[in-house]
Amino acid sequence: MKVLLYFEGEKLIAGSGIGRAQKHQMRALESAGIAYTIDPWDDSFDLLHINTVGMNSSSMVAKARREGRPVVYHGHSTEEDFRNSFVFSNQLAPMVKKRLIDLYSSADVIITPTPYAKSILESYGITLPIYPISNGIDLKRFSYDEEKVRAFRRYFSLEKGQKVVLSVGLYFERKGLLDFMEVAKMLPEYTFIWFGYTNPLLLTKQVRECLDDVPDNVILPGYISGAIIEGAYLDADVFFFPSYEETEGIVVLEALAARQNVLVRDIGVYNGWLKDKENCYMASDNEGFVAGIKGILTKSLPSLVEAGYQVAEARSIEKIGEQLAAVYHTLVGG
Repeated sequence: MKVLLYFEGEKLIAGSGIGRAQKHQMRALESAGIAYTIDPWDDSFDLLHINTVGMNSSSMVAKARREGRPVVYHGHSTEEDFRNSFVFSNQLAPMVKKRLIDLYSSADVIITPTPYAKSILESYGITLPIYPISNGIDLKRFSYDEEKVRAFRRYFSLEKGQKVVLSVGLYFERKGLLDFMEVAKMLPEYTFIWFGYTNPLLLTKQVRECLDDVPDNVILPGYISGAIIEGAYLDADVFFFPSYEETEGIVVLEALAARQNVLVRDIGVYNGWLKDKENCYMASDNEGFVAGIKGILTKSLPSLVEAGYQVAEARSIEKIGEQLAAVYHTLVGG
């Protein structure tokens, strides 16, 4: 069996969760011993595993259908997580939902990152088999590495004992950027770093205004990959992710794999795998986030890093490879 992993606009999605999902899928299939290609012109594949929803993506599905090749659609996107992102996203959301339904329904089966995402697609009226499989995490990438930690601390000129609150994401309201800034204002004694970037032309008015009034204790380094951000995951004092909507949240898995104490908004996507005060901390508003950050940094709240790591371990690349292979084999024998 050979699988075509298709991601449209690879350069555009490189800094997003879907971009990381591409790398994870490649590693997962390698670990499971499944041959794959990412070349859309390679016609030797047996099954199309498609991850994006652009015009070329629909053409790839139609071609596979004409040729009698099975199609797995990966449901990374929903109307809910499209809202409150780009400029005009809310106005476009109903049309996006219709397109997602049409595209996802064109497959043989659908994979979603979480049971929560599965439930959303089912609420759209989609009746195809839907398999919830995590995007997975490369545990080795987030093993403790002193060189990465030094690279991170050097890059930001951090002093010994300086407490760091970390987040990673695009500049979207949905990601909780505005709340991140407000919480930082309420905790001026700590350093807040948000890794990520979005083209200014796509920013909403609220996000533009937010970025024009960044608190003195907030650092926005943009999109950075490699040792510096990996060192940040390993060395920061708390990972704070106030997102309002996710289909999984790969950055949360990365933080758990790095043995970070994680503080997230209490939203539906975490039901069943993240539990408040067991493997992470949760809050519903900025006052709760402030209390959580203070509690973690002053150690008045117990560390949950080992329980959190177990969540990431259950979603290792190797285990995801086995789960993907099982889905493929329902469509292609051998």
